Amino acid sequence: MAILFDWYENPDSYDKSPEDKILHPRLRLNGSRSTDELRRDIQARCSLTETDVTAVLDAVSHVMGRELAEGRQVHLDGIGYFRVSLTTIEPVVAATKRKLTKVKMAGVKFRADQKLKNEIGTIKAKALKANEHSAKLTDKEIDRRLTNYFATRPFMTRNDFQSVCGMMRTTAMRHIRRLRTEGKLKNEGTMLQPIYVPVS
Repeated sequence: MAILFDWYENPDSYDKSPEDKILHPRLRLNGSRSTDELRRDIQARCSLTETDVTAVLDAVSHVMGRELAEGRQVHLDGIGYFRVSLTTIEPVVAATKRKLTKVKMAGVKFRADQKLKNEIGTIKAKALKANEHSAKLTDKEIDRRLTNYFATRPFMTRNDFQSVCGMMRTTAMRHIRRLRTEGKLKNEGTMLQPIYVPVS
């Protein structure tokens, strides 16, 4: 199976003519594999039982977490390097008091080993069809489509927004955030299960 991707305009290309816009490929996930599936695959390639594989994966997670929490880089042969990245919870300047309390973990950075890259090998890539890309709508066009939608329905989910506006998830979420900031939509659901309604 091929790696699926689509072409997106670079953010700094928006003011350029269509012929001069610089594009970059963006991966579309081709499904996912669960820990159970990976555990079975690993067990089939070695002498460990599935229970042993589960215990090893659990131990690796705990040991790596401990080492990363101590500010160390962790290297797994054949897989790659892991390290913690930091950010601040608010802008910090030289005069900021208690700077230490403003630091938090941003995430875990990963750099693949050459052996892992070799396992991936030469990729087979397949570009998505043009209609699978987010539609380029003006803010006014989005407002018009939402007005028509809410004329017959009381609320909308993110999936509804994607269908109505012909957008991918990331683009849809960006516009939903903008509409909420502008006071045109509000969430009457929960943070994990938002339900958007129009603001009168």
